[in-house]
Amino acid sequence: MADESQSLVEFRNVSLQYGNVWALKQVSFRLNAGETRIIFGAAGSGKTTLLKAVIGLVDVDEGEIRLFGENVTERKEQDLFGLRGRAGFLFQEGGLFDSLTIGENVEYPLANRQLGVEPQSSKLGDSPETDFEARVRQVLRFVELEQTYSQFPSEVSGGMRRRVGIARATVTEPPLVLYDSPTAGLDPITANLIMALLAKERETHNTASLIVTHRYQDGELMANFRFNLEKGELDPISENDGEFAGRTKFMVMKEGEVVFVGSREELEASDDAYVKRFVRHEEHHAG
Repeated sequence: MADESQSLVEFRNVSLQYGNVWALKQVSFRLNAGETRIIFGAAGSGKTTLLKAVIGLVDVDEGEIRLFGENVTERKEQDLFGLRGRAGFLFQEGGLFDSLTIGENVEYPLANRQLGVEPQSSKLGDSPETDFEARVRQVLRFVELEQTYSQFPSEVSGGMRRRVGIARATVTEPPLVLYDSPTAGLDPITANLIMALLAKERETHNTASLIVTHRYQDGELMANFRFNLEKGELDPISENDGEFAGRTKFMVMKEGEVVFVGSREELEASDDAYVKRFVRHEEHHAG
């Protein structure tokens, strides 16, 4: 297990109230490179607020949030742009710009980073401005959608828009990606495809992931399978696979508080009535 200095995200007793309602209540956890946290909870339990707090989109009342080792809670808004540029974010419903082509949507984080944030690696080429199209096409191939490069979001299906959202969230090869309901409203087959892409991203770049979802199968796939880069498909993770076993943990939130953290086995064994609500939901409850 990585030590504290290697954590990409750390919450230390973080709290936030809106009036008498707890959005976050004494939340503490740590996320290291290559790890996944699956976040369950009822509507209004604080899941999306937690994701926003990671990159400083909401101000917390108490506690400390560290992102890439930097204290987010002490930084001014203008000082957060560089940190945010190192993280990817998949919004609910994909969050694409309707007036831009799919290629332009995926290019957006690259262009935005070029305006004010120094690249963290040279993987994108020495001349990013001239290499944007090549990189965008590369990441669209990664999600098997290069043919949509010149199309508009309205011209593709909901599942394809979600895959474009993944491409946009990962185009800068960020070490951390935040996924807000990546499979909401999708049919089971498409939802499983989306989660396979998230696993592919994790295994390809050792990406750390925070995934808010209502769908138990999403967490099950991330915990039980890894993407085999040589075969181009998912393989089951065995208990003896030291590299991959235990890298996915489940968190359950209730009224802003994390009421459960543990493995899939521990989640399924829980006797807590609230926690049990999020185990093995049927597919027609997804989203």
